[in-house]
Parts: sequence; structure tokens; C-alpha cells
Amino acid sequence: MMRPRWEIADVVRQYGAEYLKRYTTSVAQRRVMRALQNCRTAVLGGHVETCRSCDHRQISYNSCRNRHCPKCQGSACAQWMQQRATELLPVPYFHVVFTIPNLLVDLTLANPRLMYGMLFRAASQTLLEVAADPRHLGAEIGFLAVLHTWGQTLMPHPHLHCVVPSGGLAPDRTRWIAGRADFFLPVRVLSRLFRGKFLDLLRQAYVAGKLEFPGRLASTADPADFKRLLNRSVRTEWVVYARPPFGGPESVLKYLARYTHRVAISNSRLLNVADGQVTFRYKDYAQGSRKRTMTLAATEFLRRFLQHVLPDGLMRIRHYGFLANRFRAEKTALCRELLEGSASLHENHSLEESSIPGESPAICPSCGQAALHRSQELPSCWERLPAPIAVRASLPASELWEVCDTS
Repeated sequence: MMRPRWEIADVVRQYGAEYLKRYTTSVAQRRVMRALQNCRTAVLGGHVETCRSCDHRQISYNSCRNRHCPKCQGSACAQWMQQRATELLPVPYFHVVFTIPNLLVDLTLANPRLMYGMLFRAASQTLLEVAADPRHLGAEIGFLAVLHTWGQTLMPHPHLHCVVPSGGLAPDRTRWIAGRADFFLPVRVLSRLFRGKFLDLLRQAYVAGKLEFPGRLASTADPADFKRLLNRSVRTEWVVYARPPFGGPESVLKYLARYTHRVAISNSRLLNVADGQVTFRYKDYAQGSRKRTMTLAATEFLRRFLQHVLPDGLMRIRHYGFLANRFRAEKTALCRELLEGSASLHENHSLEESSIPGESPAICPSCGQAALHRSQELPSCWERLPAPIAVRASLPASELWEVCDTS
């Protein structure tokens, strides 16, 4: 795969110092900036790879492994999906999305850990309760939820992507209750219940004094103003929608590869970084997903990107129902046992081994025959970098290694 011409790391290296002078940043955001600019450079060390056939040698530098780094998600995603592949069931899957309305976005940015936790809780309880209602499905479902906090232009857009098998366990756990092929649960019912649950959790957090109201939100801390915010939120239509079902486990894996380990913007979308500006490509969903370009000041681009750095320890992928971590192995085994009698499901929704992504060995770019093997480890040189380079971190990886190697 060819390296993109521009990377977010380039923006950090060139304009990170200017950004830090202009904006207040959290410890987590500064940590992400440092990780991105050092990722796959000599600063983090690396290793020499050698071909056994032609003696070709090349240097590979270590990754930062930060979950907000667009270069480090491929291997993490492949490993995660290999673990999930054993949990997929031979049934269609639905994709349900829950979104926090714009009225509450500023409050969410000021209280990310609390508000994102409430989003997970309200959405999961909504799906579980509506699915358990005999008027709808009458079963215990299982699903995973993935938190995304951004829109295509990097503006805040907190929402959950939920991937749900069509059907669930009967209350007595003696049979599998299949859902309809083209319909999962009524969206209007999901939307109303989700809104009520989220606003109730928000009200409880306010009464308990857990919410913070910095800057322009200060007036909202007043009980009368906060009540008005809740009333406006009740009158707002909350967006919940369900996409058409996936074909089966193989389609689910392809979907998960696109969504679970995604960051706010990929390096491939960057078109230019120069003269204090960043130009990138985005999809305009309001105009039928037309591809457009946007140019922002580099500091504004970084501000938008860093808004989506999650608080330390906040899990952005969670499992619920019969896929909850505590009961997952036991209940998925029971689901498979109950589904065994439906041969058509297995025939139409089998999971091929080739569909499971994985890491392949690096092939020699010189002879194209043998796989490369590690022949030498290169230690990290971060602590030995001269101060100006440690601050700038703007030299190419090869030059950085030369500086380290001679110090």
C-alpha cells in the first residue's frame, strides 16, 4: 500500500506549536499529538527486516499504537475481528444508529465521559427493552455498539452504531425467535424511548451535581435555564434509524472493518497541507453523498480533530444482551445450538475463513519471493534526541535515526 502524500502527523509537526499557543488542550490531547508525530519514526525505535533470498534490508519503525492514530488501526482491527468472527451467528444483521441532538452537543463536549456513558446506557436499554416486548420481538437480543463522535467535516456529531442479529433468545431460552427479514424494530418507538431515557439520565446527573458548565454554558447551570434546555430537547425529534439488513456474517465483518477502529479522519482524505491551511475531501450527505473539498486553517483543523480525542479509559466498543462479556461464550453457544435446525440459514449465511482479515507476512519488495524477517532491533532514541528536534519532531524518519545514532 502506498503511503499517502499527506498525513495528520504532518499537520501536527508543522502547526502543532502554533495550535498549543492558541488553544487550551487536555493531557489526553497532548498525548495524542505527541503519539501521531512520532508514529513510525526513529523516535519510537524499530527493527531491520532482511530478506533470506536476496539479502535486501529495510528499516521499519514502531507504531505508536494510539487508538486515535489513523496509521495504527489496521492491525488492531484485524486482530479484534478475528476474535469477533467466532461470535457471529448465521442470521442477517441490522444496523441501528442513535444520535445525540445538536442542542446537547456543547454540553456533551464539556462532559464527554459522562455524556458518552449516558449515550451507551440509554441506547442499550432502549434496544433491549423494545426487543423484549412481546408486541415487537419478545426475545433477548445481543449486539455491539461503536461510538463515533464526528461528522464528515470533523464537527461534533456524537452517535452510536449498533450491529444487531435479527432475532434473539426466547424468555425460557428453549428456542430462537427469528426477526423479520426486512424489519427489525419500529424506529419511532426506539426514538421516543431513547429520548426519554437519555433526558432522564441527564436530569439525574444535573441534580447530583455531576455536570460541568464551562464558558458559554455557564448560564445553563441555572435551574430555570437547564429546565428550558430539557423542554426544548423533549420537543426535538431525536434521530434513530435502522439500515437494511446485512447479508450475514461475512457482510458483518466487512462492515466492522470500516467502522469499529475508524478515527475522525483518515490520512487518505487529506489533499494538501501548505501555507497554514489543510484541504481535505468529505462526503456531503445532505446532497446525496456528493464528494466535496474543504479548506481550513491548520490550527482550526487540529482543533476539530482533537475534539474527538476520547477520555482515557473510555471504551468506545461495548457489548450487550447475550453478547455481553460475562455471558458471551455460554449464550452464543446456546444460540448456535438452537439455530442448528435451520439448514437454510447455514446455507445462505456461512462464514468463510477467507473473509476473516488477518496480517500477512511482509514480502520482499526487491525479489518479491521470500517473506522478510527481523534481523536487528533498533532502540528508541526519544530520550537521546537533542532538545530542538524533540520539540519539533519534524525531520524525516531517516534523518532522525541518523541524529540518534550519532548521539
